[in-house]
Amino acid sequence: MIILEKLKKTPTGREKVEVVERKGLGHPDYIADSIAENFSRKLCKLYLEKFGTILHHNVDKLQVVGGETKPKFGGGEVLKKILIFFSGRATNQVGKEKINVEEIAISSAKEFIQKNFRFLDPEEHVAYLVETKSGAGNLVDIYRRKKGIIGANDTSVGLGYYPPTKLEEVVFYLERFLNSEKFKSEFPFSGEDVKVLGWRMREKFHFTIAMSFVDKFVESVEDYKRKKKEVIAEAEEYLKGRLSNKFEVWLNTADNEKRGIDGCYLTVTGTSAEHGDDGANGRGNRVNGVIPFNRPVSLECVSGKNPVNHVGKVYNVLAYEIAKAIYEKTSVDEVYVRLVSQIGKRIDKPALIHLQLLGKVKIGEVRGLVKEIIAEWLSKEKLLQIRNQIVEGKLSLF
Repeated sequence: MIILEKLKKTPTGREKVEVVERKGLGHPDYIADSIAENFSRKLCKLYLEKFGTILHHNVDKLQVVGGETKPKFGGGEVLKKILIFFSGRATNQVGKEKINVEEIAISSAKEFIQKNFRFLDPEEHVAYLVETKSGAGNLVDIYRRKKGIIGANDTSVGLGYYPPTKLEEVVFYLERFLNSEKFKSEFPFSGEDVKVLGWRMREKFHFTIAMSFVDKFVESVEDYKRKKKEVIAEAEEYLKGRLSNKFEVWLNTADNEKRGIDGCYLTVTGTSAEHGDDGANGRGNRVNGVIPFNRPVSLECVSGKNPVNHVGKVYNVLAYEIAKAIYEKTSVDEVYVRLVSQIGKRIDKPALIHLQLLGKVKIGEVRGLVKEIIAEWLSKEKLLQIRNQIVEGKLSLF
């Protein structure tokens, strides 16, 4: 069933107040999302290589349990390791051939850490606990039931919208800038744990940045304060190139330098996960890379779910792509898409497709085009394309 309607509201980018957040590369929730997704991709590739198909798995339950450190000006120490806890489900045996799921899980975490952190050592600073078991029989049966198009793994809803607002774009790219290779080379004291919360009040933009500082590059409280000013100046310069509006930038607003080192946001490894800050996948950015508080979004965890029939992943990606395609081929201001599934039913035939179009558009004039776009994105070819792009890491999911 397809429900297509006109939405009557102020476009999000013109509302009086808008709030957007992005959890960056070294945030514990982002770490959890990344490792869970890397785990799923590595499983997919192994299954394809050995058995010619992606076998049933959902490794979307992962936690980063904070460790313990003692930061110090000039360099502190790690007292207790971070723990990466894997659960979820994965096919671990086909016939007589066993699959070393534990090895794949641990290697997926170490690979992500080695690639993205300069001072977090996956051997010295991190411990691993893998409790990933085989899947429940009924869900595995759904996965195998039909040839070509299989049944949905869950009863759920995928949501997507397009286009992004200016604030959504700027929050996303500001974090990417602060975590870029160029920025880290110029400001090595800047840790990977960066979070950006932006809000717009009418025409003025406000940005609060949380950024861990790496203690071995900071000599004193005064040095910390100087380095904070450097980061703020760089962020402001970057924003000037992207915003014509007035804006304000704050950094590490919990600081209280009068308390000495205890009043500074210092880390040994560059992430708050090193000391007491935990993470869980699914609690961070949505498929479009931000947490948009003015928009309807799915609370489904995308990372780690299988890319074949888990609608918590596939439908959220599809909803975004359908919204984008409709926006690009019509003159609407905003598009919102909801895809509703029923467990066991064909994944290419959602129980409900709800579309809302905002702007000067006549529903009757675009109905045919919208149906064509939906049919294209729900085709076997597009579903396979999405699956392959996810497995190859070519789609950004958070």
